[in-house]
Amino acid sequence: MAFFSRNQHDVGYFWPLVLAVLVHAVVVMFSVTNFDSEDAAPESASIVHATLVSTETYTDQAQQVNDNQAASSMPSQPPEETPPPQEAPAPPSRSLEEAVIEQAAELAAQQETQALEQARAEAEAQAQRRAEETEQQALEAAAREAERAEQRAQEQRRREEEQARQAQEAEEQRRREEEQARQAQEAEAQRRREEEQARQAQEAEEQRRREEEQARQAQEAEAQRRREEEQARQAQEAAEAAMQRQLEGQREAAANARQAQQAANSFSAIVRRAVEQAWLIPGGASDTMSATIQVRLGPSGEVLATTVAASSGDSAFDRSAIQAVEHAAPFTELRELSAEQQRNLRQFDLRFTPGDVR
Repeated sequence: MAFFSRNQHDVGYFWPLVLAVLVHAVVVMFSVTNFDSEDAAPESASIVHATLVSTETYTDQAQQVNDNQAASSMPSQPPEETPPPQEAPAPPSRSLEEAVIEQAAELAAQQETQALEQARAEAEAQAQRRAEETEQQALEAAAREAERAEQRAQEQRRREEEQARQAQEAEEQRRREEEQARQAQEAEAQRRREEEQARQAQEAEEQRRREEEQARQAQEAEAQRRREEEQARQAQEAAEAAMQRQLEGQREAAANARQAQQAANSFSAIVRRAVEQAWLIPGGASDTMSATIQVRLGPSGEVLATTVAASSGDSAFDRSAIQAVEHAAPFTELRELSAEQQRNLRQFDLRFTPGDVR
């Protein structure tokens, strides 16, 4: 529409100016030709008058063409063709200038009509092109929208496929986890069964060992019982034998004791007699004085040591008792006794009183 309006503006002002310039040129040419026969003032007036008429006429005609074109551009009414300008009846006496002007006006009207027709055709072509362009643009926009819709649909499908794939992967992951959990449960159950079997086997082994231990203990108990019976029998036999030996020993011991006692009594008597013979009683000793001397002999009857076990209160008396023992030694009769009798008789006490030695 802007292009059509611009064409109307160009037709309304450009061609009338061009035609006016042409008319002026033709008038000037005829004026120069008829210069001698016509007056200068009327020529100027004619030229001015022709110019004014031409400009006015063609401006009005152009405005009419523009109005017709504006009316033809309305969509509800078909464009009406601008009627060609009617030639006014020439007056009976017209000049050359008027004839030229009329011819120029007719030529301008024809050119104006052709220009209007051409402008209308161009406007229609432009409108057609614009309609086609609009349709093409609409088609392209529809194609782009369809492409975008297809892309959105593809993107939606991809998202749905991705979601489906993720859901499938999640489902597979869940199944794998369930399978792993099931396998773990089965493994745990298998482990518990194996542990239970191992425990039962261990209990069975322990039971077997206990039974074997019980059997062994029973055997040992039986063997112990037999040993105890055998020991009891042997002990009884040993006790009987020991009793027999004891009786015999007692009898022998009694005999030995009698012999030892006899030998001891005999040795003691020999020692007392020898000491009494060797004892020199001090002159001032009284009959109430008493001293006990402890004597320790060697294996051959020699005196190893003499000590005062109980003093008489008189050192001279005590010393005389010790000297008597030393002078009476050695007591060789000790070697004639048995070893046990010797052990019993190698240490003894002698009690010295002025009247007796015991």
